[in-house]
Amino acid sequence: MAVADPVNTWQPLGQGGLTERIRSEILRYLDAHDLSPGDRLPAERELAAALKVSRPSVREAVRSLQAEGRLVVKHGQGVFVAEPSSQRAFRESMARLDASLSELFAMREVLEVPAARWAAQRQDAAGLAAVQQAFIDLDEAVREKPRDFRKLQHLDATFHLRIVQAAGNRLLEQSQGVLNELLMTGLKTTLEIDGRLEQSWQEHRAILTALLDGDAAAAGRAAQLHVRNVRKAANRRIAEAAAGFDPPTG
Repeated sequence: MAVADPVNTWQPLGQGGLTERIRSEILRYLDAHDLSPGDRLPAERELAAALKVSRPSVREAVRSLQAEGRLVVKHGQGVFVAEPSSQRAFRESMARLDASLSELFAMREVLEVPAARWAAQRQDAAGLAAVQQAFIDLDEAVREKPRDFRKLQHLDATFHLRIVQAAGNRLLEQSQGVLNELLMTGLKTTLEIDGRLEQSWQEHRAILTALLDGDAAAAGRAAQLHVRNVRKAANRRIAEAAAGFDPPTG
């Protein structure tokens, strides 16, 4: 069983909005070194020292990756690359179905609309704070020049995952993680379509506002509008690609 090098292969991240960057760095390391299920990552304190971040930030990033089935925490032993799990089996099963875009977005609406309502009703302070931080991280990435659309796609998916986590349903959370992965691997981001990034930002802000206001009905409506607009944008991108037109990436 391999053990990751805690010093020579990790890149310090600096300060501010760290959780998503820690996640990205861990995933980069897993991909770059082709780690296998059962391989152990460095201890939390070693990761924090190597990345020059706090241990709570590392803990949150690891918890998020554990929820997605990428890592497993064995108390008293450490953090490991996840063994094949029911979530992975679900992911593989979904991939084998070769579901249509229409089916994937229908499933997304079924998951995300009630999740937004439940998160607004539940008013879990930590969960909503995580949603708000995800929005801040996404907002910062939107303002970057040049824009990194791969990063934006990941942060967009994280924002929606945080809402599902704030709803407090672990099965829903796992399903959302699988759905995000299927959409990200099977469809180029719609955020590159001219004007879509700005529209998506407005839609995310409306969802966040409703969540923080505790307005379940408004949260559900905003989530539904967002999913349907993303679906329209995805259909547009596919149609334009079929016609041989590459939309601008402004």
